Amino acid sequence: MALTTWLTVVTICVLGAISPGPSLAIVLKQTLSGGRRAGMITAAAHGLGVGIYAFVSILGLAAVITASPDVFLLLQWSGAAYLAWLGIKGLLAKRQPQDDGLHPVLSTTTKPAREGFLVVLLNPKIAVFFLALFSQVVGADTSLPGKLGYAATAMVIDAGWYTIVAWLFSNPRWLQTLRQKAVWAERIFGVILVGLAGRMVARIIEGV
Repeated sequence: MALTTWLTVVTICVLGAISPGPSLAIVLKQTLSGGRRAGMITAAAHGLGVGIYAFVSILGLAAVITASPDVFLLLQWSGAAYLAWLGIKGLLAKRQPQDDGLHPVLSTTTKPAREGFLVVLLNPKIAVFFLALFSQVVGADTSLPGKLGYAATAMVIDAGWYTIVAWLFSNPRWLQTLRQKAVWAERIFGVILVGLAGRMVARIIEGV
């Protein structure tokens, strides 16, 4: 793995991670509802999903998905449906009587991890992104450790970025104010997620 090639992968992965989208909305949503721990679990699960996608993309699975219109279309519709479902849940959120706006809502490990992982799994564009990226840097002579290194790089960058996001937005000075408006924040995130789902549907229809 040449240093210049690795730095190219790092740069592109950083730009991909910091781009606003459904992943950012999910991490912020979990941070707001469950606090720093939930946000960081979501970030870690999201990073794991990205790492898996990166590795299977290197191995050629992304090429199979891209070459199979039916599979790709199914993943696209599944991703749009999942985002819409999360968005509708946010739009229907209600303030809990016991929530005084000052304490985090207790959150299990399972829900943040599931949402962080699924938002990656149900987004076929991530497979296409990695296919485009790694087709430029991975060749037939790339060793297995090299392939693992590229996938690990993508995973660490993604998890690291969203961990920073969760850490910053769980700062007590920010989070106390946000939690006082938790229901409205949930609804705003719901609008964002539904909008993203709608945009995905529009693109799917355009491509059919």
